[in-house]
Amino acid sequence: MHTLYLIAITAEAMSGALVGMRRGMDRFGLCLVGAVTALGGGTVRDVLLGHYPLSWISHSNYVFITIGAALLAAAIAPWLRYLQKLFLAIDALGLIAFTIIGCNVGLELGVSAPVIVLAGAITGVCGGMLRDLLCNEIPLVLRQDLYASIALAAGALYLLLQHCGVTPDTASLIVLASGFSIRMLAIRLRWQFKVFSAADTDTGTGGAH
Repeated sequence: MHTLYLIAITAEAMSGALVGMRRGMDRFGLCLVGAVTALGGGTVRDVLLGHYPLSWISHSNYVFITIGAALLAAAIAPWLRYLQKLFLAIDALGLIAFTIIGCNVGLELGVSAPVIVLAGAITGVCGGMLRDLLCNEIPLVLRQDLYASIALAAGALYLLLQHCGVTPDTASLIVLASGFSIRMLAIRLRWQFKVFSAADTDTGTGGAH
């Protein structure tokens, strides 16, 4: 799981840097957005749960890994478009891996089951939310994509499997495989929630005079 976590934060930092490049940021901005994308979810989770020290403070190499990944993305940007599908796959794996890690933190702290599931989902999605906010975009999880809902379902499944006596390692593998598969199917088959527009709020009554 630790190796998968390192791969995930590297990929998330590079994806965050790519979004920053599209918004015209300099290298400092790319490093900031990349680090926030990769480490933001775990930071929000730890602050909400009072879990200290923060992961990137106790393991400062995570910061250097994300900064290096962001700078690498800037250096090889012209070629990254050919790796888009790979990034989507790594992002899907990262989403589920982060969710499991967040659930484990909740389990260690002994919080209630709903909070454990929320801790997993927050770890999985909040980094991307912070990235989008810094880049002045509507966060992906607030749009039509099946993203946060998959993280919530993965966290709930992970907790249920352990409640049924499945070992943590086996539960992790099951959740990784099923969560990754569902996320990739959602991308391929364009499974989406309904998106509301201004027309949906129009009552048709017109203005009052």
